[in-house]
Amino acid sequence: MDGDQALGGFSSQGLAAIPASLAPVVAAGDLSGFVTLLWRKGELAQVNTLGSRDVEAGLPMTRDTLFRIASMTKPITSVAALMLLEEGKLSLDDPITKWLPEFAGMKVLKSATGPLDETYPSPREITVDDLMTHRSGLAYGFTSIGPIAHAHEERLGSPLLVPHTPDEWLKRLGSLPLSYPPGERFHYSHATEVLGFLVGRVAGTGYRDFIMERILKPLGMDDTDFWCPPDKRDRMAKLYRINPETDKLQDVSFPHTDGPPVFCAGGGGLISTADDYLKFARMMLNGGELDGRRYLKRETVELMRANRLTDDQRQIPFMGIPFWLGQGFGLGLSVITDPEKQAWMGAGSEGSFGWPGAFGTWWQADPEEDMVMIYLVQNSMPLGPEAASQLATGQRMGGRAALPVFQKLTYAALGRPL
Repeated sequence: MDGDQALGGFSSQGLAAIPASLAPVVAAGDLSGFVTLLWRKGELAQVNTLGSRDVEAGLPMTRDTLFRIASMTKPITSVAALMLLEEGKLSLDDPITKWLPEFAGMKVLKSATGPLDETYPSPREITVDDLMTHRSGLAYGFTSIGPIAHAHEERLGSPLLVPHTPDEWLKRLGSLPLSYPPGERFHYSHATEVLGFLVGRVAGTGYRDFIMERILKPLGMDDTDFWCPPDKRDRMAKLYRINPETDKLQDVSFPHTDGPPVFCAGGGGLISTADDYLKFARMMLNGGELDGRRYLKRETVELMRANRLTDDQRQIPFMGIPFWLGQGFGLGLSVITDPEKQAWMGAGSEGSFGWPGAFGTWWQADPEEDMVMIYLVQNSMPLGPEAASQLATGQRMGGRAALPVFQKLTYAALGRPL
């Protein structure tokens, strides 16, 4: 074996460059800390634990630190829906009103940024496919501009701490007009929360119970749930943002709950660890099977990992940036379609797939390299109305640049050019 070769076929020197490049971000006070993990060809090649999970208490990041993974929840919810599809209990073309009558007779805004009372009847109903590809016409307040953005906050409450039961929340969301007609465009939204509650109604068990029994427990994701029990709380990473007045990290962590919340958000509510999420990512990379247990058929996973957006839909910026230059979106996952065009914002082979989270968490599975990359930080971004127009708020350049540094150095450690 080459003396410079580490586990997984990486260069030892190349791997060493990853923590060496991320540590200064913590030293500068841009982020509180990192847990990063690289798995390739059956081997755990590297785990980095840098900085603090609790700056004030001086508690370091550890391999088992718990993170709010935000929208990394979405692929898990999507797998749950596709399990029901394989059982013949739903299809992608089904109108969601079959189980969610709250969305019957929807109206569409004449202008996505215009008055809420200027609408027209939706040309068709929202389908399961629309939910899974964020083409439902639904919205988030933070991805929207104008009256609809503020109506989300007023009608639904904060997307992070929802004060309603799922049934009440669905009723309130269904009372708001759609920003766009179903199927027209990718508009990031509450669609996956809706999908989770649809899963619960179809299964008859509730959403959390379904994913616990069918996905999380069988995979051995024992640290993954919608709340953090008291005996695990000292392992939980604090959530920070840069205070614009002091230019220093400020603790903006959510309050703990006494049990699982009534509102379990399928679009962003899970807490997890690097090792737990690795199990899910490996199952996806392996075509729906892990350790002798099958969760989805290979062809179903391949459907998830295939771009469904049209060329015209990929021309539309996402969160104000040309996100789709080298990638597309399948069923609950983004997928790299052109690595050279995608390289401006990261790195990966054609066919690599994953999805990030609002607090800076990110994962990617690369079938060509037989590799999983996991990157966990707790860096709060604004999620109030119209926040998409001010995404840099709460982040200094070092914090924003850290993820692409991790991505590019990982591939460089495999001998691929930066």
